[in-house]
Formats: sequence, C-alpha cells, structure tokens
Amino acid sequence: MSNQNTYHRAKIWQIGFFAFNNTATNLYMFFMFFISYYATGMLGLGVVLVSTLMTAMRIWDAFTDPIAGYILDKTDGKLGKNRPFIIAGNIIMMISCIIMFKFVYKSPQALRLLLFILVYSVYIIGYTLQCVVTKSAQTCLTNDPKQRPYFSIFDGSYNVVLFAGMQVIVSNIWVKKYGGFNIEFFNTFLLFTITVSAFLSILAIIGLWTKDRTEYFGFGKPQLITFKDYWQVIKNNRAIQMLVVAASTFKLFQTIRSNTIVLVMLYGIVCGNYALSGEVSAIYIVPSIIIITLGMKFIASRLGQRKALLFGALGCIIFSSCLFLLFLFGNPKSMSFTNINLFTIAFITLWILEQGFAGIAGNIVIPMTADCADYETYRSGKYVPGLMGTLFSCVDKIISSFATTIVGLLIATIGFRTTQPTPDTPYSPQIFWITMACVFLLPIFGWLCNIIAMRFYPLTKEKMEEIQNAIAEIKAKG
Repeated sequence: MSNQNTYHRAKIWQIGFFAFNNTATNLYMFFMFFISYYATGMLGLGVVLVSTLMTAMRIWDAFTDPIAGYILDKTDGKLGKNRPFIIAGNIIMMISCIIMFKFVYKSPQALRLLLFILVYSVYIIGYTLQCVVTKSAQTCLTNDPKQRPYFSIFDGSYNVVLFAGMQVIVSNIWVKKYGGFNIEFFNTFLLFTITVSAFLSILAIIGLWTKDRTEYFGFGKPQLITFKDYWQVIKNNRAIQMLVVAASTFKLFQTIRSNTIVLVMLYGIVCGNYALSGEVSAIYIVPSIIIITLGMKFIASRLGQRKALLFGALGCIIFSSCLFLLFLFGNPKSMSFTNINLFTIAFITLWILEQGFAGIAGNIVIPMTADCADYETYRSGKYVPGLMGTLFSCVDKIISSFATTIVGLLIATIGFRTTQPTPDTPYSPQIFWITMACVFLLPIFGWLCNIIAMRFYPLTKEKMEEIQNAIAEIKAKG
C-alpha cells in the first residue's frame, strides 16, 4: 500500500499552531515555579512545609491524569475529542490563579494554608485537562512517522523561547523593577500568564480544528473502552512502559535543575550575579533552536524517534560532564558578559550544546506517545490516546513530584529550614556542592536511565512503518 493511502498528514501550520497548546500550559508551569516564594513570603508558610505540599500537589496532579484520560477516550462530541479539554482546562487555570494570587494572601492567617491547598488542587485539575490534549491529539493530527517529529521542532523551539525568554524578563526586568518576589511582581506575572496562555490556546484550537474528528481516531469508528482495557495496556504495552521510565527520570532531574531556588544558587550565589540567568537564557535561544531543528529533521525524521532520544541523551551526558568539570576546576565568579573571559566562553559553548541536546531528548517524548498509542491500536485493536498520554503523565508526575521536596530537603541540610537562598546569600562550599548535584550530577544519572530504557523500547522506524500500514489496511476494509 502506498504512503499516500497509509498516512493522513497535517499541514505544517496546523502542527505549529497545535504545538502552542503545550506552550500555553508550560507558561502556567513556569509561573508556578515561583509559587514557593509566594507561599513563604506572602502566605507565611515554612520552607519544608511548602516543599512537602508541592510534592503532595504533584501527586494529586498525577492522580487526576487517568481520570482525565478515561473521560477523553470516551469523548466525541460536536467539538471533537480534544478541543473541549483545551477550553475547560485554560478557564479553570485562569480562575484558580486569580483567586490564589489576588485573594488567598488577604485571608486570615489561620485559613491561608487550607485555602492554598484547595485552590491549588482546583488549578491542577485545569492543568491536567489541557495537558492531556498535547499527547492525545498527536494521533489524530498526523500518523506519518516522518512528519510527527515536526511537532517537536515547533514545541522545542517554543519551549526554548518561553523558558529562556521568561527567565530574562523575570531576572532582568521584573525582579529589578519590583525589588523581589512581592505582590507587585506576582500581579504583573499573573496578568501576563493569563493573557498569553489564553491566546496560545486559541491558536492551538484553530490548528486542531479540522483534524479533531472521528475518522482520524484509531480505526475511524467509535469504540467501547473500559477500565479493564486500561489494565491490559499497562501490562502488555512494552513501548509505553519504557517511554515512561525514560521520560520520568529525565523529567525528575530536569525539574530539579530548573527549580527557581537552584537557579538562584547557581547564578546568584555560585556565580555571584543572578542577572546572569537572564543573559545566559537570551544567548542560547537561537543556537538551541537550531540544534533541536537539525536533530528532529535529520535524526528523528530519517532514523526514527527512538534514535533521536538516544542521540539527545548521549550528548547531554557528555556536555553536562564537561560543565561540571568546568565549575569544579574553573572560577564561576569570573563569568561576565561585559568582560568576556575563557570561563564565560567555555560555559556558554558547553551550555548551548547541552541545552540543545536536552531539547532533542526532552521534546521527542511527546510524539513518541502517539507512536505508543498507534502501537496499542495495532496490538490490541483499542484506540486509547487519552490513556496513553495520561499514563505517561501520571507516572512522570509522581516521580517528578519529588523534585521540589528533594530541593527543599537538600537546602535544609545546609541550614535553610525557614528561609530560602536568595541572590544575597553568602557563598559556601556546601551551597556549591548542592548546586552542582542539582544542575549537573543528578541530570547525568537521569540521561543514563534514558539510554537503558531505550534499549528495550520496541518502536523503531521500521516497526512504525509496519504499524501504520497495518492500521491503514484495517481501516480500508472497514
């Protein structure tokens, strides 16, 4: 059978627009990176308590995933299967964040902890609803193995711009303008997040509009899905098992590395200038996008997504090891973009390469979940993209939920039990080694887990071509 009959393809602009759905939720996620400063500074909660609460909320986030996936797998209305979840999720996040950052801190001290937990729990429901679409809608957008990695080109590029750009705005503009993480800072951040995320969600809905239809769901006809089917998938789908292992370990240590407290220690204390975080972020945006694009176009599209993940993980291990040695034997406090020196050049070169390869390894897992969903359709005849995406997210979130707790416990061991490190905190060897562990050593262990998991991942480029041919033949016999 020809590829023309086997594959349903999307227009490139549709893939680009749909990728904004992940950017919309990631913007809220970046906003929530700073919630520990809000909880300790504005609500008066303790550091360890907040770290524990963040872990509990992350587990709650994981618990809501299978429920959202089950509902999505049974949904197929006038707005399709996925678009209602984008709309509902974004509205819930918007309302809950307004309540959280506009009213909770004004409540009586005795009620703040309870209100914080309740509102944050509702926010997570909205976050889960919109996030489930990023993975589930991959299957109906396109099933061409060569085209699916294009999502990662857009998504990876958007994420680099988002996280690097927002770090520039936060560290170089808002923190300086408002004098720290105070209520004026959070008011500005909140308005920006709500407005931009809503706009990006609308673009994602437009990109998905003509593809979110029954004929693009599995075998092109409604199916009865039960919880028994879910157990069979979990037990027998080796592809999603290995992908979950790879992605969750990657996510855990990347979440630790990107924790706001860790970045404050890295740039503000070890390097002695927190504004460097924004300057570094601005520099690596374009090179990282180029590396991600080349990796997806020449590795993922031609050799398969499995090899792209291996390629990215191996590059990360090499360049993170070099960065650790640079900080161990070099002088981090000499880093400067006004007085360029050898340390600065070496750091920027290695950091750009490491971030680019991390973008390949981290972003390819989303279209890989679509491959796992198609593999399940091929294996058992069940089309369960909601389950596939939320099973992936559930385990991923449970494991990565410990990131905030790990950071909180690590800084507590060196004396930060009631307050958190700030850019004004004096340097110490203990801070240096905690920072090195969070930024370089633990992520290297995560990437090693990626490589081991991919050894047992069955969906090669050739296997995916076989799967799409088989599904197309079944649909043709209809």
